[in-house]
Amino acid sequence: MKHYPFLEPLTLNNGITLKNKIVMSPMTTMSSFYNGMISDDELDYYGIRSSGPGMVITAVANVTDDGKGFEGELSVSNDDMIPGLKQLADVIKKDDTKAILQIFHAGRKSNSKILRGNKPVAPSSIAAVYPVDSETPKELTDEEIHDIIKAFGQATKRAILAGFDGVELHGANTYLLQQFYSENSNQRTDKWGGSREKRLTFAMEVLKVVHEIVEEFSNPSFIIGYRMSPEEIEKPGITLEDSLYFADKIKNKVSYLHLSIGSYKRTSLNNPNDKTPIITQFAKTLDNQIPLIGVGSVESPEDAEHVLSYGGNLIAIGRELIREPKWVQKVQSGDLASLRTSISPFDLDELKIPRVMQTYLKESFYDVMNFTTDKKNGSNYQSKLAPMEGFEKKL
Repeated sequence: MKHYPFLEPLTLNNGITLKNKIVMSPMTTMSSFYNGMISDDELDYYGIRSSGPGMVITAVANVTDDGKGFEGELSVSNDDMIPGLKQLADVIKKDDTKAILQIFHAGRKSNSKILRGNKPVAPSSIAAVYPVDSETPKELTDEEIHDIIKAFGQATKRAILAGFDGVELHGANTYLLQQFYSENSNQRTDKWGGSREKRLTFAMEVLKVVHEIVEEFSNPSFIIGYRMSPEEIEKPGITLEDSLYFADKIKNKVSYLHLSIGSYKRTSLNNPNDKTPIITQFAKTLDNQIPLIGVGSVESPEDAEHVLSYGGNLIAIGRELIREPKWVQKVQSGDLASLRTSISPFDLDELKIPRVMQTYLKESFYDVMNFTTDKKNGSNYQSKLAPMEGFEKKL
């Protein structure tokens, strides 16, 4: 049986050891209740996927009501959420898998319908370029900015009380943390905007309050991760050089850095002459001071090995864990022949995929799902799921 290095443990700088280097990507289920409470469907979904990976990162949870980005979104905005979140943490942590709650504020990537009549908020009163019908948000006041920073801290406290092993700050996919760093969405002239260093202020203040909460209510073993998108296609927008600078500035303040990219092989979107994989460039900047999570189109053990060879330290798997919940266990046992590489719509209930999520996959990803018809057996559709890491960008 082949030995895979990604099945070996990895110890973080805070002393916490992950039993292997596989991470379940944070993927939207759209299946929480209307108020953001966890549903039984979601608990079942995580339950059959949690034993294998060394770490599971949940779907994103909003830290305030006005930070909600889409319907069916998990919430950590108030104490009423703690009992359900405790159930979620308990489900994930069986078999010594570490449970990470991803937290965020959607900022301008929301709308007044989702926010029940309230306007979305953002660093500046500038509508997002995509989608084209994005609403113009309300510019946050200084007081409101401080309130949101405090909300990230309170969300972290609730994660601690619920029993999570850590939180991941979702600073990717053009949500609020990224909006403050982007010259496209942040055109303020006060201490929160202007120069690149000033645009970094919001993220640094959020990290500061999160550390303060951890120091008061937990211990140094609590994991603090950060997720970022390396580039924006908007002009002006975040460049790869901006993100490498950002990574260098926060690497002594986080337990790991998690990229949001569609393929681990991806090179720069904006510089076709740059042929060095993005993962490799971030690995050089981090210099093994903290682990780097490589992600994107990882389906086979060979893909996972390639992520390590590119410079990643941890490997996030998304869609493959949707269609093959026991991916890690089967690779460990050498049972590669039984790895499920495609799924039928008739498999979705067996795979504990929530009904709302099923509909979303079928409707929003139909154009990138490879449907075929088995004429002999009638309607026997086989579909290979499209890349889904960070697929909440579609919403």
